[in-house]
Amino acid sequence: MTQNIKITDSHCHLDFPDFDAERDQVIGRALEAGVHRMVTICTKLRTEPEVRAIAEKYTPVFYAAGTHPMSAAAEPMVSVEDLIRLAAHPKFVGIGETGLDYHYTAESADVQKQSLRIHIEAARETGLPLIIHARGADEDMAQILTEEMNNGAYTCVMHCFSSGPELARAALELGFYLSMSGIATFPKSQEVRDIFASAPVERILVETDAPYLAPPPYRGKRNEPAYTFHTAQKGAEVFGMDWPEFAARTEANFERLFPKAVL
Repeated sequence: MTQNIKITDSHCHLDFPDFDAERDQVIGRALEAGVHRMVTICTKLRTEPEVRAIAEKYTPVFYAAGTHPMSAAAEPMVSVEDLIRLAAHPKFVGIGETGLDYHYTAESADVQKQSLRIHIEAARETGLPLIIHARGADEDMAQILTEEMNNGAYTCVMHCFSSGPELARAALELGFYLSMSGIATFPKSQEVRDIFASAPVERILVETDAPYLAPPPYRGKRNEPAYTFHTAQKGAEVFGMDWPEFAARTEANFERLFPKAVL
C-alpha cells in the first residue's frame, strides 16, 4: 500500500472464533496495511458484551450491534430501548446488522421484517446509521426502507452490497450508502461492479465482512481487515480514479456516515 494512505474496514466480525488465536496480530496486520480503523459487528445481542470488550481493548476498533436477520427467529426480539441503551457507549457507532435474508431463512420473513423495523426506529431515534444485510429480498427491502423513510429520516449503509440494480437505485435515492466487499473483486462479479460504477462515489464504503469473502489473492482463505486494501484498490479501478483519491473519498464518506467513529 502507498505509504500514509489510510482506509477503514467498515464491517468485520472480530469476535468470531476464527480470530480467537491471534486477534492482536490480525489488528496489527491491519494497521500495517494502512487499515487504521475497523467497525466490528455484533450479530446477536447476547454476544454484545464480548464485541464491546474488543472495541474497548483496541483503540482503532469501533462496534455496532443488532440481530442478524438469519438469527431473528432464534433470538429474543430486540427492542428499540435495548438498542438505544447500547448506543450510549462512546464506541458504539451503528445499529445492526439487521435486514432481510430470504436466501437461507425465508421461512422467518415475518419475524425478520418486524426486527428490521425495530432497528430502523432505533437508528432514527439515536441518529446512528443503520447497517443492512440484504439477500434474496430486494423487493421487500426496498419497500420497507422507503416506507420507513416516510415515517422519519434515518441514515443507512447497504453492507456487502451484492443485490440487484433496483435495490441499489432505491437505496441511493433514499440517500443511503453502498459498501463494497470482496465480492466486487471476484472475476464473475461484473454485474456488481457495474452497479457500483453507476453510483456516486460519494456514497461508497469499503469493507471485508471478515472472516468471510476474502478477495484475491486470498480467496478461499480466512478474510481479515488488512485485506480491505485489495477491495479498495478494485474500487479505485471501478471508478477510474487514482488510488489515493479513491481512498480519501471513501474515508470522507465513512466519517460522514459514522461521525462517532472519527478518530
